[in-house]
Amino acid sequence: MLPGVHSMGKKQNVKGKKETPEAQEEPEEFVVEKVLDQRIVNGKVEFYLKWKGFTDADNTWEPEENLDCPELISAFLEAQKNVKEKPAAMKRKASTDEPETGAKKTDVAEKPRGFARNLEPERIIGATDSSGELMFLMKWKDSDEADLVPAREANTRCPQVVISFYEERLTWHACPEDEAQ
Repeated sequence: MLPGVHSMGKKQNVKGKKETPEAQEEPEEFVVEKVLDQRIVNGKVEFYLKWKGFTDADNTWEPEENLDCPELISAFLEAQKNVKEKPAAMKRKASTDEPETGAKKTDVAEKPRGFARNLEPERIIGATDSSGELMFLMKWKDSDEADLVPAREANTRCPQVVISFYEERLTWHACPEDEAQ
């Protein structure tokens, strides 16, 4: 299998697709474009993936054992390590062309995150409890940068966005007596 190719047999979140005897023998292959995030759910590592040829709305969390893109995972982990270990060095490198001023340093160091950005929440992309607290990955209107925000804060500041997130993920099961009619 090619690097960055992820083979998924029956993808459970594909809607309206019926398996037929004429269906191809080989499972459909999706290519991972980029690893965006990582979390641990019930002791298993999952990665948030951007799929090649799909929009950000189609990004999904996938268990590590289902993935065959070690180079992309390594690149993501290395980038995360650099961000956590040397944030000051990274910021200095990015601004070597411009003279640094005291005001600029303050802006970079104290960049607002989450609701402190005073942006209007657009939708919740995902959720994680890896930090011990439920957090939502919030997409903001008029911004390409998403932030993790505490669920307790989102519940009070944008309850409709939270409700929409949960409604999108509801699974309805029919009662056996309903199916018989």
